[in-house]
Amino acid sequence: MGKKTIHVSDFSGTVLRPDDEVVRVVVLEHPDLVAGPVQLDATAAEVESIDDATLDVAVVEIHDHHGGGEPRRVVLTASEFDAMATDVPMAQLLKTAERVRPPKARKGAEKPDYGTIEHAGKPHRGRVTEEEARLVREQLDEVNKRLADAGLRQVDPADPEHALRYGLPAAAPDSSVPPTAS
Repeated sequence: MGKKTIHVSDFSGTVLRPDDEVVRVVVLEHPDLVAGPVQLDATAAEVESIDDATLDVAVVEIHDHHGGGEPRRVVLTASEFDAMATDVPMAQLLKTAERVRPPKARKGAEKPDYGTIEHAGKPHRGRVTEEEARLVREQLDEVNKRLADAGLRQVDPADPEHALRYGLPAAAPDSSVPPTAS
Protein backbone atom coordinates (compact mmCIF):
# COMPACT_ATOMS: atom_id res chain seq x y z
CA MET A 1 0.00 0.00 0.00
CA GLY A 2 1.32 3.44 -0.88
CA LYS A 3 0.74 6.76 0.76
CA LYS A 4 0.10 10.05 -0.94
CA THR A 5 0.66 13.38 0.74
CA ILE A 6 -1.46 16.29 -0.40
CA HIS A 7 -0.43 19.80 0.54
CA VAL A 8 -3.13 22.41 0.97
CA SER A 9 -3.16 26.15 1.53
CA ASP A 10 -3.60 26.97 5.20
CA PHE A 11 -5.61 30.05 4.18
CA SER A 12 -8.09 28.59 1.72
CA GLY A 13 -7.79 24.82 1.99
CA THR A 14 -7.20 24.54 -1.76
CA VAL A 15 -4.87 21.78 -2.92
CA LEU A 16 -1.37 23.02 -3.70
CA ARG A 17 -0.23 21.52 -6.99
CA PRO A 18 3.45 20.70 -7.60
CA ASP A 19 3.73 23.61 -10.06
CA ASP A 20 2.20 26.14 -7.60
CA GLU A 21 4.52 28.67 -6.05
CA VAL A 22 4.14 27.94 -2.34
CA VAL A 23 4.71 30.89 -0.05
CA ARG A 24 5.59 30.47 3.61
CA VAL A 25 4.03 33.09 5.88
CA VAL A 26 5.48 33.35 9.39
CA VAL A 27 3.10 34.94 11.89
CA LEU A 28 5.22 36.71 14.50
CA GLU A 29 2.51 38.52 16.44
CA HIS A 30 -1.27 38.23 16.50
CA PRO A 31 -3.82 38.66 19.30
CA ASP A 32 -4.77 34.96 19.04
CA LEU A 33 -1.17 33.70 18.88
CA VAL A 34 -0.36 32.17 22.26
CA ALA A 35 2.70 29.94 21.89
CA GLY A 36 5.09 31.96 19.73
CA PRO A 37 5.52 32.30 15.98
CA VAL A 38 3.85 29.86 13.57
CA GLN A 39 4.14 29.25 9.84
CA LEU A 40 1.38 28.96 7.28
CA ASP A 41 1.54 27.80 3.66
CA ALA A 42 -0.30 29.65 0.90
CA THR A 43 -0.16 30.27 -2.81
CA ALA A 44 1.54 33.37 -4.15
CA ALA A 45 -1.83 34.59 -5.45
CA GLU A 46 -3.35 34.35 -1.97
CA VAL A 47 -0.76 36.64 -0.41
CA GLU A 48 -0.09 39.05 -3.28
CA SER A 49 -2.51 41.60 -1.81
CA ILE A 50 -0.84 41.50 1.60
CA ASP A 51 1.45 44.42 0.71
CA ASP A 52 -1.58 46.53 -0.25
CA ALA A 53 -3.10 45.87 3.19
CA THR A 54 0.04 46.96 5.03
CA LEU A 55 -0.60 49.55 7.71
CA ASP A 56 1.74 52.32 8.75
CA VAL A 57 2.11 51.57 12.42
CA ALA A 58 4.19 52.65 15.35
CA VAL A 59 5.33 49.99 17.80
CA VAL A 60 6.20 51.47 21.17
CA GLU A 61 7.14 50.25 24.61
CA ILE A 62 5.64 51.92 27.64
CA HIS A 63 7.90 51.77 30.70
CA ASP A 64 5.72 52.55 33.69
CA HIS A 65 4.49 50.97 36.92
CA HIS A 66 1.61 49.11 35.20
CA GLY A 67 3.80 46.36 33.76
CA GLY A 68 5.25 45.22 37.07
CA GLY A 69 8.70 46.32 35.94
CA GLU A 70 8.26 44.95 32.41
CA PRO A 71 7.56 47.32 29.51
CA ARG A 72 4.20 47.10 27.73
CA ARG A 73 4.38 46.82 23.95
CA VAL A 74 1.72 48.78 22.07
CA VAL A 75 0.99 48.90 18.34
CA LEU A 76 -0.99 51.82 16.98
CA THR A 77 -1.39 53.50 13.64
CA ALA A 78 1.37 55.92 12.78
CA SER A 79 -1.16 58.74 12.37
CA GLU A 80 -2.54 58.14 15.88
CA PHE A 81 0.97 58.19 17.30
CA ASP A 82 1.92 61.28 15.27
CA ALA A 83 -1.11 63.13 16.66
CA MET A 84 0.31 62.74 20.18
CA ALA A 85 3.09 65.24 19.34
CA THR A 86 1.45 68.65 19.82
CA ASP A 87 4.51 70.89 20.25
CA VAL A 88 6.77 69.68 17.43
CA PRO A 89 5.87 67.46 14.45
CA MET A 90 6.53 63.78 15.21
CA ALA A 91 8.99 63.43 12.28
CA GLN A 92 11.15 66.20 13.75
CA LEU A 93 10.75 64.84 17.29
CA LEU A 94 11.94 61.38 16.20
CA LYS A 95 15.01 62.83 14.46
CA THR A 96 16.15 64.73 17.55
CA ALA A 97 15.12 62.27 20.27
CA GLU A 98 17.70 60.48 22.41
CA ARG A 99 18.78 57.15 20.88
CA VAL A 100 18.14 53.95 22.82
CA ARG A 101 20.88 51.38 22.66
CA PRO A 102 19.69 47.79 22.47
CA PRO A 103 20.77 45.64 25.41
CA LYS A 104 24.07 43.90 24.81
CA ALA A 105 23.57 40.36 23.66
CA ARG A 106 25.00 37.77 26.01
CA LYS A 107 27.66 35.60 24.47
CA GLY A 108 25.97 32.42 25.56
CA ALA A 109 24.66 30.89 28.70
CA GLU A 110 26.32 31.74 31.96
CA LYS A 111 28.99 29.20 32.84
CA PRO A 112 28.07 26.91 35.73
CA ASP A 113 30.03 27.27 38.95
CA TYR A 114 31.44 23.78 39.54
CA GLY A 115 32.51 24.91 43.01
CA THR A 116 28.88 24.63 44.16
CA ILE A 117 27.07 21.48 45.21
CA GLU A 118 24.61 22.08 42.35
CA HIS A 119 27.33 21.54 39.70
CA ALA A 120 30.21 19.77 41.47
CA GLY A 121 31.26 16.54 39.76
CA LYS A 122 29.53 17.28 36.45
CA PRO A 123 31.67 16.37 33.46
CA HIS A 124 33.50 19.42 32.06
CA ARG A 125 36.68 20.19 30.19
CA GLY A 126 38.06 22.82 32.53
CA ARG A 127 40.32 22.18 35.45
CA VAL A 128 38.79 21.06 38.72
CA THR A 129 39.09 23.71 41.41
CA GLU A 130 40.00 22.75 44.96
CA GLU A 131 36.49 23.77 46.04
CA GLU A 132 34.88 21.38 43.53
CA ALA A 133 37.25 18.55 44.49
CA ARG A 134 36.52 19.12 48.19
CA LEU A 135 32.74 19.03 47.59
CA VAL A 136 33.04 15.80 45.60
CA ARG A 137 35.24 14.17 48.29
CA GLU A 138 33.07 15.28 51.22
CA GLN A 139 29.66 14.75 49.63
CA LEU A 140 30.31 11.99 47.09
CA ASP A 141 27.00 10.18 47.71
CA GLU A 142 24.97 13.37 47.27
CA VAL A 143 26.97 14.38 44.18
CA ASN A 144 26.51 10.94 42.60
CA LYS A 145 22.78 10.89 43.36
CA ARG A 146 22.36 14.28 41.67
CA LEU A 147 24.44 13.16 38.68
CA ALA A 148 22.46 9.90 38.35
CA ASP A 149 19.15 11.81 38.57
CA ALA A 150 20.35 14.06 35.75
CA GLY A 151 21.40 11.06 33.65
CA LEU A 152 25.09 11.98 33.84
CA ARG A 153 28.07 9.75 34.56
CA GLN A 154 28.82 9.37 38.25
CA VAL A 155 32.12 9.95 40.00
CA ASP A 156 33.76 6.55 40.49
CA PRO A 157 36.49 6.48 43.19
CA ALA A 158 37.80 3.25 41.62
CA ASP A 159 38.41 5.07 38.32
CA PRO A 160 42.04 6.29 38.45
CA GLU A 161 41.15 9.34 36.33
CA HIS A 162 38.35 10.34 38.72
CA ALA A 163 40.53 9.64 41.78
CA LEU A 164 43.24 11.92 40.38
CA ARG A 165 40.79 14.61 39.16
CA TYR A 166 38.98 14.96 42.49
CA GLY A 167 41.79 13.94 44.89
CA LEU A 168 39.93 10.81 45.98
CA PRO A 169 41.88 8.20 47.97
CA ALA A 170 43.33 5.59 45.62
CA ALA A 171 41.17 2.48 45.58
CA ALA A 172 42.81 -0.56 47.12
CA PRO A 173 43.31 -3.37 44.62
CA ASP A 174 40.57 -6.00 44.77
CA SER A 175 42.14 -8.97 46.59
CA SER A 176 39.40 -11.36 45.44
CA VAL A 177 40.74 -11.26 41.87
CA PRO A 178 43.93 -13.31 41.45
CA PRO A 179 46.78 -11.52 39.72
CA THR A 180 47.24 -12.44 36.08
CA ALA A 181 50.41 -14.12 34.96
CA SER A 182 52.60 -12.17 32.59
